[in-house]
Amino acid sequence: MIDLRLLREDPDRVRASQRARGEDVALVDALLSADERRRSSGVRFDELRSEQKALGKLIPKASGDEKAELLKKAGQLAADVKAADAEQHDADEETKRLLLQLGNLIHPDVPVGGEEDFVVLETHGTIRDFGAEGFEPKDHLELGEALGAIDVERGAKVSGSRFYYLTGVGALLELALVNAAIAQATEAGFIPMLTPALVRPRAMEGTGFLGQAADNVYHLEKDDYYLVGTSEVPLAAYHMDEILDADQLPMRYAGFSPCFRREAGTYGKDTRGIFRVHQFDKVEMFSYVAPEDAENEHKRLLDWEKQWLTSLELPFQVIDVASGDLGSSASRKYDCEAWIPTQGKYRELTSASNCDGFQARRLSVRMRDGKKVQPLATLNGTLCAVPRTIVAILENHQLADGSVRVPEVLRPYLGGREVLEPVSK
Repeated sequence: MIDLRLLREDPDRVRASQRARGEDVALVDALLSADERRRSSGVRFDELRSEQKALGKLIPKASGDEKAELLKKAGQLAADVKAADAEQHDADEETKRLLLQLGNLIHPDVPVGGEEDFVVLETHGTIRDFGAEGFEPKDHLELGEALGAIDVERGAKVSGSRFYYLTGVGALLELALVNAAIAQATEAGFIPMLTPALVRPRAMEGTGFLGQAADNVYHLEKDDYYLVGTSEVPLAAYHMDEILDADQLPMRYAGFSPCFRREAGTYGKDTRGIFRVHQFDKVEMFSYVAPEDAENEHKRLLDWEKQWLTSLELPFQVIDVASGDLGSSASRKYDCEAWIPTQGKYRELTSASNCDGFQARRLSVRMRDGKKVQPLATLNGTLCAVPRTIVAILENHQLADGSVRVPEVLRPYLGGREVLEPVSK
């Protein structure tokens, strides 16, 4: 959540952020009104309580009619205090409810617009000219089936559409990717983490996934648990309700977990293969830093993602995501999009988001610097979303005979294999 003091001091900035996100601007005025009611009801409650305490000291000293009058007044005052307490509670709850609906303030440099209004910041690598090489590229599913690596037919039989099996070298390729990604993250100073896939409501709400993203979250109603769509959630909640010393920062974690997404609103989109699925594994970077270091950490996360994709020898571009395509927690987000030959376009493989103090306030994660205690900043960055990375590797490194060249960085994790060979015609 944002800082209420900032809302009071500069409501126009918050309105502009809401407008750029394509969200309800009227929410800002409703929140200002609720906050004013909360503060005024708090003052009223304090005044009545003070009067009640003062009256309580007079009653024992009084007698006769005076005491009877004071007791009568005390009874009325008790009722007023109770009513004021209820009013204060209601106003506080309304303020919290509205505050949780408000997205993070977007960074001033974020391009304004919708999904297609991103700005390309960098382009890396060379797109292969398959025509010049004398063959038409196959898509990842055709390649994966020939390699004995991907089985979507049985995945659909067992679990339904958008599920799959990774088999043989497909399973080995996932393990190679995860091990290589964790190795890079560990070398960069991240602490490896295996995180829970089920979390309580507060963890999911605290990271901002029960707002605009709620439709894509799986909820186990019987137990009131949520299946995470990213290990960002348990990593953000790892230090929930804690105060970290400033000299402990930055704290960096690399989480590996299964991820689950309903993919609501994507009917008919990316239905072939394993690009858009309901369950997948992912290595996620997560950082806790001092607020003043958040922007530099954001660039560092992006640099680690670029290093990873470069090591996989993939052509990719870096985009500055537009305001209307940001998640509610992010003030700014960079995506790295790899070239997918059979689609003839770049598609998202990794993302890096700066959430400033938004998640930290919701989860009550703070830092102590001397005597000062304040919310810190949290950031997250995908290092390897496995299925999409497999898609990009198979399509970009395919050879004319249907085999696939293995990027050098993965060969030590694949028993030295340089090429993945088809197992069937």
